[in-house]
Amino acid sequence: MDFLREFYHDCEEGHKGMKGRNLLGLAFASVYSVYGLAAEDSWETVESVGEPYPRHEAAFLEFEDKFYLLGGRRIQPVSIYDPKTNTWTEGASPPVEIHHFQPVPMGDRIHLLGAMTGPYPNERGLDRVLTYLPHEDRWEFTHEIPIDRRRGGAGAVAHDGKIYMACGIIFGHIGGLVNGFDEYNPKTGEWKTLPAAPHKRDHFQSAILDGKLYCAGGRTTSKETNQVFDLTVPDVDVYDFETGKWSVLEAPLPTPRAGNSTMALGKEILVAGGESIRQKLAHNEVEGWDTKSKTWKKYPSMVRGRHGSGIFLWEKYLYTCSGSGNRGGRPELTSMERLPVE
Repeated sequence: MDFLREFYHDCEEGHKGMKGRNLLGLAFASVYSVYGLAAEDSWETVESVGEPYPRHEAAFLEFEDKFYLLGGRRIQPVSIYDPKTNTWTEGASPPVEIHHFQPVPMGDRIHLLGAMTGPYPNERGLDRVLTYLPHEDRWEFTHEIPIDRRRGGAGAVAHDGKIYMACGIIFGHIGGLVNGFDEYNPKTGEWKTLPAAPHKRDHFQSAILDGKLYCAGGRTTSKETNQVFDLTVPDVDVYDFETGKWSVLEAPLPTPRAGNSTMALGKEILVAGGESIRQKLAHNEVEGWDTKSKTWKKYPSMVRGRHGSGIFLWEKYLYTCSGSGNRGGRPELTSMERLPVE
């Protein structure tokens, strides 16, 4: 598979048009046949009218049947995709640079907390919760984040009207890893400290399934020791909202990586993409933890490895977009791809 990934990189850098992508599709279809996967079950690049702003360490999510790319390095306008018209349009720019966050849609807005601002490597966590209102295409600061709970690269999800933020890093890529766990009430602004997670991690995403929170992927970033990409965390931490206790999955993530996208799909927790010290190209692996069989399942690999983005399900397709195609920050991608799922 490595030669195909290198082939795609050459196609993307030197042949931006359809010819390179079509050659890539044929190559991957052949490999899927060898591995017993039908061509129609592979990821495909979505050709659209217009394209989003290239970005990474950003958020990609669906909100009321439209797709949104938010944030990323530098101050970036929102990129909005309408799947009904297959068209990208431009939205408002945020008031500050925002990156390294997991977006949380709730009500009429998308909440951003556990986000970084500023340049590499000494980024800082935002001091207030920032929200985006899609219907108004407007950004708004809301509640202050307690000083001792500010960090970036954290996992954040919604559950029963509250937002739960796990782990993260205080001093950008320098250090200051935490395993803190917080409950935030977006209506009142109240913060509550909950039991800490078993492992410290940053550059990851979390997901909720059947009343349990899963923290998967990530690393313990340390520019202080020159180990920015090295210290990936294979263990998956699980918080049970009913018992209020943490546990660790019996089987670690098969392909440890950070900057991954994570989501719940049926009875599985999916981990897609990412970066690690193991390879220059971003990871294209997609792996799913089956909560019934208690085993990891391998999904078709993405057309293009990427990290610092998002993944979601919309009308029987998984979608991902943007991100960085290599470990680190370049190249920033504009491509969107999807995988059919039952």
